[in-house]
Amino acid sequence: MPETRATLRYSPTSPYKVRAVLDLIRGVEVGEARQQLQLCGRDAADEVLKLLDSAIANAEENDHLPADELYVSRAWADEGPTQKRWRPRARGRGTRIRKRTSHVTVVVARYSDEQLQERARRDAASGRVPDRRRRVQRRRRPQREAAATEEVETTEATEGVETPVEETPVGETPETGSDETRSDETGSDETGSDETGTEETGAEESEQLEAVGDAETEAGASADETEEEA
Repeated sequence: MPETRATLRYSPTSPYKVRAVLDLIRGVEVGEARQQLQLCGRDAADEVLKLLDSAIANAEENDHLPADELYVSRAWADEGPTQKRWRPRARGRGTRIRKRTSHVTVVVARYSDEQLQERARRDAASGRVPDRRRRVQRRRRPQREAAATEEVETTEATEGVETPVEETPVGETPETGSDETRSDETGSDETGSDETGTEETGAEESEQLEAVGDAETEAGASADETEEEA
């Protein structure tokens, strides 16, 4: 089967640490291998994850192989040049520091037709969605969300449009306001009649008070005349 590789040279990590990460993904499907590396707590897992993505991209672009049919066939780490440094210690001594490097290689290959059929039957029995279908769903999800957002905005814009108001020519009263005008006129007439009745009542009361005052004045005058005669 055709194989595609990607190589990382002069990685600033010792081969001992990288090999512990490569053992997790060797012989595993690329999708599961990426999940393993994303959840791995070792620092070398980040470099190996980038290297695996590069190998998958090379397989898709150069060899035209679908990513959901690939697995990690081989992976190894060779020792690179070691940088030697010195650290001062007690009594004027110096201790050697070895900064090791490594060359990491990841090789991906396509499953055989029999293995692909077996995996398809296994996925159908377990109800698992293939990786290609998941990628298509992830790709279409933003499009559906954008379409839903545009639909909501269109609905809000349609509901926010105000209905045009018909303008009435100058000198004409709208038909709908004729009843209100009549009611206003009737109310003004009633108000005027109430004011007139109030004024008449006040005039009668003032006349009665004047008559009572005149009677009291005449009674007082007659009493004075009687006293003088006596």
